[in-house]
Amino acid sequence: MPQTRTGGIEMVWFLFLGDMLVMLFMVVVVTWLSLRSTRETLDFSARIPLQDEQDEQDDG
Repeated sequence: MPQTRTGGIEMVWFLFLGDMLVMLFMVVVVTWLSLRSTRETLDFSARIPLQDEQDEQDDG
């Protein structure tokens, strides 16, 4: 293993755990919004990127 300066491995763990907390937060938000929303709202949200491409083709 290459030599690291003092405190290097702690910073790696700090960044890794921070990333995991952010990912957990995003998963919780998506799950919460999915459980709160109606089927129609979820279907509409899933179509937004597809409709965006169609709108650009219609304008041009």
